[in-house]
Amino acid sequence: RAARRELGKVFGLPAEEIEQIGGQIRTPHFQPKWENRNYNDPNLSLDHKGRLHQDIPDPRLSTDHLKRLVLKYASYIQGMPSHLSIHACGILIPDKPISYYTSTFMPPKGFPTTQFSMLEAEDIGINKFDILSQRGLGKIKDALTLIEENHPDEPSIDIHDIRRFKQDAEVKKLLRNGDAIGCFYVESPAMRMLMRKLEVDDYLGLVAASSVIRPGVAQSGMMQQYILRKRNPERRKDAHPVMLDLMPETYGVMVYQEDVIKVAHYFAGLSLGEADVLRRGMSGKYRSREEFQRVKEKFFSNCIEQKGYTMELTAEIWRQTESFAGYAFAKGHSASYAVESYQSLFLKAYYPLEYMVATVNNGGGFYTREHYIHEARMHGGIIEAPCVQESLHLTRIRAKMIYLGFHLVKGLDTEVAQRIVSEREMGPYENLADLLDRVPMGMEQLSILIHVGALRNLTSNGKERGKKELLWEAYGILEKKQKRHDEQMRMFRPPTKEYALPYLDHQAVEDAFDEMEYLGFPLCHPFDLLREPVDDHIRLHNLHEYVGQTVTVYGYLVTAKNTKTKLGDRMNFGNFVDRDGTFLDTVHFPEVAARYPFRGKGVYAVRGKVVEEWDFQTIEVESMLRLPYVDDPRYVEAEREEGDKESNRIISEQRKRGREKQAIVK
Repeated sequence: RAARRELGKVFGLPAEEIEQIGGQIRTPHFQPKWENRNYNDPNLSLDHKGRLHQDIPDPRLSTDHLKRLVLKYASYIQGMPSHLSIHACGILIPDKPISYYTSTFMPPKGFPTTQFSMLEAEDIGINKFDILSQRGLGKIKDALTLIEENHPDEPSIDIHDIRRFKQDAEVKKLLRNGDAIGCFYVESPAMRMLMRKLEVDDYLGLVAASSVIRPGVAQSGMMQQYILRKRNPERRKDAHPVMLDLMPETYGVMVYQEDVIKVAHYFAGLSLGEADVLRRGMSGKYRSREEFQRVKEKFFSNCIEQKGYTMELTAEIWRQTESFAGYAFAKGHSASYAVESYQSLFLKAYYPLEYMVATVNNGGGFYTREHYIHEARMHGGIIEAPCVQESLHLTRIRAKMIYLGFHLVKGLDTEVAQRIVSEREMGPYENLADLLDRVPMGMEQLSILIHVGALRNLTSNGKERGKKELLWEAYGILEKKQKRHDEQMRMFRPPTKEYALPYLDHQAVEDAFDEMEYLGFPLCHPFDLLREPVDDHIRLHNLHEYVGQTVTVYGYLVTAKNTKTKLGDRMNFGNFVDRDGTFLDTVHFPEVAARYPFRGKGVYAVRGKVVEEWDFQTIEVESMLRLPYVDDPRYVEAEREEGDKESNRIISEQRKRGREKQAIVK
């Protein structure tokens, strides 16, 4: 299609006709019988998953001379390079200067780029390396630094001692229980669920789980087969003997990219070169589609004619192989991921507070920062809002006290935050006037700091002031503050004047709404903000007692995933956390997903049936409702004031009309 569209532009056809000529009647998933396939048929094409389609050009195109030319020449250039692009992270490291092998060009992104792809590079003996940045490594590095600072008397940790981590009992416990929030690659709801179902507690088990979770394997049904064969040894007999011999570690289930080569070579009798063509094709990395089609044809013919397998068995093995299209992991890839998972699991097992702080400072992970702060609180951390007397730009930890960093405050200028930290090295801030004298800022930035609670430790006459008192004082100081040039220096700081203010009412719930506005989440428990208390006697940690029953539970929404069924209907998966910090997974089938959609952050009442599979409980949702929070007192008070003004205005108008009527009567 791309060739037709490009040629349509060359011939000067209008956009409507280019769209028409690029369109065609495509029969989805067209799979003719293997013995009747003619791969020289120009109307056959292969999609990115290696599946055959039959393309039938629109018969209306044959009446136009230019369109016939487009179709003619499109068949000549099909399969040729269209344009040059840059691999997302591919780097060539040759033994000689790259100019010895090829010329380079400088694309707009500004990186010298070769004029051949990784395939040609491999042919001449140069390997391509994918160099990726990965913030999980940043979390580990920063966690080690925080541990050294917070536990100076403890011996340093050899983070590369993977053998020790594999044998550690606490790490094994985290794996089996799926208690892996914050840990690289194993913290998603699906991965934690899989680890609990598989009862993973060793390295090879984690390596296999890291790959079997990939969409292709999971959607093909082979992930379920792997779980069954792992938990029930009798089910391993379901695998074909050849498959079981080839992949004993995974019970005859194809899990890694190498398994595709094994099956193609030993099961189907393809050469290793042909098997690698098949592997590349499954990953969408064709050298040519025709070559892949020939190998696919040989796969079927070898299995049926030479090996004597039935058509049904051959088709099933091909279906399993096909599930790897675009998604498969090489075993080395999964193995290296599992190493990093073990490193992060060890740090979480023994230093959860430092590891969670490092996770927050590196932008979180699968979840938002809020849930890592919640996880730190579950491990005994005392969470403090940003503070001008204690906080740094990044979140910091002292013993069990965790001071959130200024980087989390929405709208706060980086320069202001850095100036607060640098000036504090000269001594703590005495009061608000002292802060403004040392850190010049406008009312907008000061208001953000006041509302987020960053000035709560500033005193006036030895007493701490509330947010409203600080706002009054801030307006007064800024109004009377004399403007000074940056270069003007004073030898002595003049004394600051204290302002006597009346008591201004303040509710604790106001802090929660300020935190939601400026941090994105409250530091109190979300259940404390509900308008009406809930009867949550069914807690998630004892959900196993209600298997098969319909229950109502209450949980704070952690994450929601939208997906589609095989028929194209929308459904959801939800993940909640209850008052005790226990996680819950929910399934929302299409009818329920349409009737009871997610309504954003908040506490939900979830009603549904408790189902269990391999000791893992989920709820199949029947109904769901987000519960209302208490009214925001910051705006309720303002609305009340507006209401009082409006009432006074109406009363005033009524009195005026009354006086006018009296004057008329007189």
